[in-house]
Amino acid sequence: MAQVRDVAALAGVSPATVSNALNHPSKVSPDTFARIQAAIDELGYIRNDAARQLRAGTNRAIGMIVLDIGNPFFTDVARGVEDVLLDQQRPLILGNSAQQPARETNYLDLFEQQRMDGVLITPVGDVLDRLRRLRDRGTSVVLVDRMTRAKEFSSVALDDKMGGRIATEHLLATGRERIVFIGGPAKITQVKTRLAAARLAVEQHGGAAELTFVETDAMNAEAGRAGVEQLLALPAKQRPDAVFAANDLIALGVLQALTLAGLRVPDDIAIIGYDDIDFAASAAIPLSSVRQPAHDMGSVAARTLIGVIADPAGSKVQHVTLKPQLVVRRSTGG
Repeated sequence: MAQVRDVAALAGVSPATVSNALNHPSKVSPDTFARIQAAIDELGYIRNDAARQLRAGTNRAIGMIVLDIGNPFFTDVARGVEDVLLDQQRPLILGNSAQQPARETNYLDLFEQQRMDGVLITPVGDVLDRLRRLRDRGTSVVLVDRMTRAKEFSSVALDDKMGGRIATEHLLATGRERIVFIGGPAKITQVKTRLAAARLAVEQHGGAAELTFVETDAMNAEAGRAGVEQLLALPAKQRPDAVFAANDLIALGVLQALTLAGLRVPDDIAIIGYDDIDFAASAAIPLSSVRQPAHDMGSVAARTLIGVIADPAGSKVQHVTLKPQLVVRRSTGG
């Protein structure tokens, strides 16, 4: 493989000049840069970033850990991150915790070992102590889709209290009184917040309205189908007339299971999801949902992290809250 010295010899410059062209092009004249680029192209030289980063003690890559890479919401968030990092010429290394603390810890260990400049994370649980250790060893951290009261970490998230409230108020406004919230695990912050907001909306509505909780082991379509099995086991008069699903994947599973059981949506049971992924609008019965600006969330988080990396000590801690939007479709009678 071609080395820096080979490029320097062919271009008629010193290895130090080649290094400047690669790392500090403003220090090299346009004519010299053109000769060096031509030599690189002719020799097929590929820079060894791993060796350079080892010497520097840092890695320009950004690590990102999401709860479920199978959920299109997190794919959209990652796209927002990637669009910002491309302009910064920083690679993105994506890890999927699959809502498992052990997998989350393994990725944090890997990112620490690789000395990455920064990490974006949607935590499974309380990992603040682990993130503090990461920060103290030189890796900047920003939380995504999760707010924190901790003063030392910036975060970008959706207002899930508002999201849970507007979804529930919409169901109540359509005359639904027996609402079931399906989602889990309950330890996930987003689930807890959306459920608490839904309960509060029902309490403030008064009257005969009530809300029950069916906890699931995951946040996918299979979990939604499993949740419906519990509902179908109830006597017909005790079944809910509305389902608020913790995310759209669960809602799509609920929709499928109810349809196969011969129940009509929304006549018998209304359904509203959360995230407004692309599949929500294209379902057999288009799904009402709470839209999250996923791409914006990713891009804001990435820009925030770049700012922290640039000035770890002086950058101000920021907590950015994005607003959700109610999207009404046929699954709730829209």
